[in-house]
Amino acid sequence: MTPATAPPVPRPPLPQRGARYRVVAPNSPTAPGIVRDFLGTLLRATGHPRLVDDARLCASEVVTNSYCRTRSRMIRVDVTVNPKQVTVYVTDEEPDSPPRPVHRQLPDAERGRGLVLVDCLAARWGVRVNDEPVPGSKSVWFTLVE
Repeated sequence: MTPATAPPVPRPPLPQRGARYRVVAPNSPTAPGIVRDFLGTLLRATGHPRLVDDARLCASEVVTNSYCRTRSRMIRVDVTVNPKQVTVYVTDEEPDSPPRPVHRQLPDAERGRGLVLVDCLAARWGVRVNDEPVPGSKSVWFTLVE
């Protein structure tokens, strides 16, 4: 049998120009709300009101995944904004178990739909292991386009 290898996960195409913003929150039940409020305020202030709802929902799902599935003490959210798109990175301190969307879900399941929503709403999304801020930290990122 010939071994199969998966292609490397592509790094997101960051905007060439754009303003960068960051918020750091404790990895706690309050983190999704902190990040939702931050993104809503930021996107309205930078002229992206049409992206607010999708960004808040996607970020909330990704931050909730970090809270539920990692022992990270802090969650870092980096946002790059330009006139055409917004890219959001949610970074935790654990590279293990990168999230994957579960497209086949039981109709009455209470969990497992978060990344399916991100997959549907974002123009692109992915996962990468970082060298910093903590070696081996993981970022789940998504890009929304105007």
